[in-house]
Amino acid sequence: MKPLARLAGVTLLGLVAALPARAESLADTLVAAYRHSALVEQNRAVLRAADEDVAASVAALRPIVQWVASHDIDKSEGEPTGRSTSLYLSASLTLYDFGRSQLAIDGAKEQVLATRQALVSIEQDVLLNAAIAYFDVREAIQQVALQQNSVEVLSRERQAAQDRFDVGEITVTDVALADAQLAETRASLASANGQLEIAREGYLAATGKLPGTLSAPPPLPKLPANVDAARGIAQRTHPAVLQSQRQAAAAEISVAAAAAERNPTLSGTASVGVIRSPLSRLNGNDGSTNTSAVGLELSQTIYSGGRLSASHRRAMAERDQARSSLLNTARQVSQNVGETWANIDVARAQITAITQQISAAQQAYDGVREEALLGARTTLDVLDAEQSLLEARADRITAESNLQLAHYQLLSAMGLLTVENLKLGIPTYDPSQYYNAVRNAPATSKQGESLDRVLRAIGRN
Repeated sequence: MKPLARLAGVTLLGLVAALPARAESLADTLVAAYRHSALVEQNRAVLRAADEDVAASVAALRPIVQWVASHDIDKSEGEPTGRSTSLYLSASLTLYDFGRSQLAIDGAKEQVLATRQALVSIEQDVLLNAAIAYFDVREAIQQVALQQNSVEVLSRERQAAQDRFDVGEITVTDVALADAQLAETRASLASANGQLEIAREGYLAATGKLPGTLSAPPPLPKLPANVDAARGIAQRTHPAVLQSQRQAAAAEISVAAAAAERNPTLSGTASVGVIRSPLSRLNGNDGSTNTSAVGLELSQTIYSGGRLSASHRRAMAERDQARSSLLNTARQVSQNVGETWANIDVARAQITAITQQISAAQQAYDGVREEALLGARTTLDVLDAEQSLLEARADRITAESNLQLAHYQLLSAMGLLTVENLKLGIPTYDPSQYYNAVRNAPATSKQGESLDRVLRAIGRN
C-alpha cells in the first residue's frame, strides 16, 4: 500500500471512530424486539403445525398403498404342519364419505386462519413490551438526571447553611435539616439508579441488547375521532376477535362433521401378492401362488354404544363455548379500548395540571429562598419548597411517559400495533408461504423440493 493510501485509510478510520454513535429510536427498539423474540418464533412453529393439519386432511382423500408380509404356521391333529409365507401390495381409497373428509379440510383451514391471528396477537404483545421497555428506560434516565440535579442543588444549599451557621445567622438545627434533606435526596438518587438498571434489564429481555443512547420518541400516533370510533376499529381488526371468529366457524364445521360420522363410507380396494407354501409342492407346483383382488366396500356404523351421539353433543357444546368466547372476547377488547382511551385523557390532564404546579412551585421556591436570605423564612421552609418542586418535576416525567405509552397501548387495544401498520420498513413473516407449500400434502416431488426451499428461507429469517 502506498504511503498516501495508508494515510487516507488511517484518517478515515479516525473520522469513523470520532463519529458519535447513532441514538436508538423507538422504531429501532421495536424492530430489534421483533427480530429477537423467541415467542414469535415459537408461535410461527405452532402455525406451521396447524398448516400440516390441512395437509393431513387432504391426504385422507388419497389412496393408501402399503405392503404386508406375513408368515403363518398351521398345526392340525393328524395333519402335517403347514407353513406359508405371503407378501401383498395393497391399496385402498375412500370413494365417497358424504362430505366428512371435506368438512375435515374446511375445519383445518379455519384453525389455520385462527392460528394466524394468534400469531398477530403475539406480535402485538412483543412490540408493546418493547415500547414499554423503551419508555421505562427513558423515564428512568430522566428521573436519575432530575435526582442528580437535586443532589447538586441541595449540596449547595447545605454548604450555604453551613456558612450561615459559621457566622451565627442560623442554628445547628438548620444545618441538620439540610443534612437530612440532602441524605434523603441521595437515597432517592440511589433508588432512581436502581430503577434505571431494572429498566435496562427489561430492555435487554425485550430486544436482546442493552440500551444505548435513546432518542426522543416520535410524534404521538394519530388517534380516531372518538372512543366509539376506536371501539369500532378494534372489533374489525383486533386479532383476538378475529381469532375467536375463526374458532367459532371451526366449531360449527365440527358439529356438521360429527353428524356426518353416522353416514356410510364407500371405499375401493385392490391388492396383488404371492403366497409360498411348502405343501403346494406336494400338489406338483413350485410352491408359489400369485393372487390379485379388487373390490368395493360400503360400510356404516349401526351401533357404537352411544359414542357417535356423545361426539355430536360434545361438538355442539364446544360450538356454544366458541360462540360465548367470541362474545366475551369482543367485550374485553371494547373494555380495553375504553380504559386506554381514558388513560390518555388522564395523562393529558395530569400534564396540564402538573405544568401549572411546577410553575407555581418554582415561583414559591424562588420567593421562599429570597425571604430566607432576609431572615423571614427558615431553612425548613426552603427545603420544603424545594422538595415540592422536585416532586412536581418527577411527576411530570412520569405523566409524559404515561401519555406516550398510552397511545401505543391504544394501538394494541385496537389491533393496530403491528410491524406492517407501524411501517417499520422491515421484511415480515409471510404465513401463506409455508401454507401454500404444504396445503396439497406434498411427499417427495417437485412440491417437496419447493417445501425444502421454504424451510431453508424460514431458517434464514
